[in-house]
Amino acid sequence: MSLDDKPDDELLDRVFLTRVIEAGDEVGGRWVRERGIREVARRLRGRGVALPGVSARRWAGLRARAEQAEPGRDLAVAEDAGVRFVGPGDEEWPRQLDDLGDARPLGLWVRGRPSLRMWALRSVAVVGARACTEYGAHMAATLAAGLAERGWVVISGGAYGIDGAAHRGTLGAGGATVAVLACGVDRPYPRGHTQLITRIAEQGLVIGELPPGDHPTPSRFILRNRVIAALTRGTVVVEAAYRSGSLVTARAAQRLGRHTIGVPGPATSGLSAGVHELLRGDAVLVTDAAEVVELVGDMGELAPDRRGPVLPRDLLEPGARQVLAALPASRAAGHDEIARRARTTPDDALARLYELRALGYVERHGDGWKLTRQAVLSARGGRQDR
Repeated sequence: MSLDDKPDDELLDRVFLTRVIEAGDEVGGRWVRERGIREVARRLRGRGVALPGVSARRWAGLRARAEQAEPGRDLAVAEDAGVRFVGPGDEEWPRQLDDLGDARPLGLWVRGRPSLRMWALRSVAVVGARACTEYGAHMAATLAAGLAERGWVVISGGAYGIDGAAHRGTLGAGGATVAVLACGVDRPYPRGHTQLITRIAEQGLVIGELPPGDHPTPSRFILRNRVIAALTRGTVVVEAAYRSGSLVTARAAQRLGRHTIGVPGPATSGLSAGVHELLRGDAVLVTDAAEVVELVGDMGELAPDRRGPVLPRDLLEPGARQVLAALPASRAAGHDEIARRARTTPDDALARLYELRALGYVERHGDGWKLTRQAVLSARGGRQDR
């Protein structure tokens, strides 16, 4: 809903509730679902009896917050900062957030020009450790850039580490990115990312549940993650320790039926331990943007087939390859021995050996046959550990 218009009573009441009811509070969400915005706001303003489901002490705390709330002022401050308020039912509201049920945001404060609803339709979350490694930052930036080049919106939390790398990778590729903050969108956090978040607001979107000026807390970061998970088609985790907040996002995505995706790291890295735990469960391992899009995209958006280089020996007929594989690596052998090892007849083996000699794979040594140096090097280059 545009702030250029005179706010109606329901908008004012909804903005009022964002100041009073904590983000993600399912009791408050149930009140709104069962009784409606106007009635919940009326009760919290002291007009009527307390609402059920909270203690007297908790109700008193909500009433104290209600007495301090000034929704008209919040809307005016937001407008001055170029921020609009979008609530459920508005044209710009992303309907996938409704999957959160009673934990659905009461509304979102949005900074930036694009339509949040349209951008969220084709979006992927890229999240991970704040104290990431150089490898993690590289993978996050590369994945994000690859997603951007394929027309996908990259959503993250604006934090240090993987979040920042994902945003920068997207912006560097000229793509679309959204930062979901755990504070008022008029006050970028962390402070060290003020320039980055300002750039995101200019080229993309910065959104959050909390009204202007509100500060982040540890619990608000955790609750913010459910919004990231619900907005997107899937969540990619790049580096996360066992107790990482990024795992909260991934598990929220799993509960909501979204794709949960992990980028593997070294087996010895504690920063990848949480990702590896996800991958032992229902998460899907990916190594690049094409594999992410294959999971979250539409039919036909398939990653290219992966295979090693085609070696000259791959072009041989199966029978010739079988005889070539039967030759000892470091000595000559008679064609009878080679035939037994290749499970064919001596005559067939002899015919294949002359064919392989013409191609430069084997050479004659008296009555025996031996691999040429070229064939040995070729075998080493294409051999896989058994």
